[in-house]
Amino acid sequence: MANKPGRPGARKNKKGPLKGTGGHGRKALEGKGPTPKAEDRDYHPAAKRKAARERAAAREQGSGTRRVSSAGRRSKEDGELVTGRNSVVEALRARIPAAALYIAARVEVDDRVKEALGIATGRGIPVLEVMRPELDRMSGPDAVHQGIVLKVPAYEYAHPEDLLDEALARDEAPLFVALDGVTDPRNLGAIIRSTAAFGGNGIIVPQRRSVGVTAAAWKTSAGAAARTPVAMAANLTQTLKSFQQRGVFVVGLAGDGDVALPGLELAGGPLVLVVGSEGKGLSRLVTETCDAVVSIPISGIESLNASVAASVALYEVARLRRSLP
Repeated sequence: MANKPGRPGARKNKKGPLKGTGGHGRKALEGKGPTPKAEDRDYHPAAKRKAARERAAAREQGSGTRRVSSAGRRSKEDGELVTGRNSVVEALRARIPAAALYIAARVEVDDRVKEALGIATGRGIPVLEVMRPELDRMSGPDAVHQGIVLKVPAYEYAHPEDLLDEALARDEAPLFVALDGVTDPRNLGAIIRSTAAFGGNGIIVPQRRSVGVTAAAWKTSAGAAARTPVAMAANLTQTLKSFQQRGVFVVGLAGDGDVALPGLELAGGPLVLVVGSEGKGLSRLVTETCDAVVSIPISGIESLNASVAASVALYEVARLRRSLP
């Protein structure tokens, strides 16, 4: 078939002539470069957490105090919920910063609820009335809120050396409880309560593999967490050695201890009682650091609950100190 007039040998494309983009889409094909880190994106929660940490660090530098950040592993970024009437009233009495006080609708108003409302109103803390199912959801299935919940910022842990400085400044023999591998917040709460009852200066918890001050610990302490400080140690063994260098005796509690607790000779001096986990007890490094490992005479059972053991030891130390001239 003869070609039509035009360029010699040209053939018509049935789909029509193809047109190039002329590079108009090249910029879109190049992409936007590597994805920024989460903490570098202003809208990302990680960036907000980073900014909060930087603000906290700036405040600590300005105040000259040593604090261990509670951000991240220890508690929720938006704070903790203190549940129960005694715990809420104690927290408000201690003037702990609070974001809001939640009251269940048609709650039975007793003296504790009246006091909580009065303190919150006087300090300008928002008081919000919510339905009881909402309080149940906020508190979680294991919490007993008794119709009242206080939202507080994440717990700020003291530095162990700060607590020791404060105790020595009072011209008294310091008494601390250190936890080694204790992970149950209810144990921590009970130990905080016993420490406050028997004149202890504070609690020391390690940064890793340990319980922190949570709403459950607040609840179990029956409000004692409002007046008994908890310090966080980056390395518990090194912290105990630092205390020893400053004249503090370190005494571990263990079922197979070689010294009996009753009549403990070290009770009258500066003291740290170290309590291990119920399962594994004291770790090897902590045991080797202790000046003495004492046991509590018991019969009929293999071991005591960590908080019970701490309470018994604190009572004996307090009793011996009262008997000193």
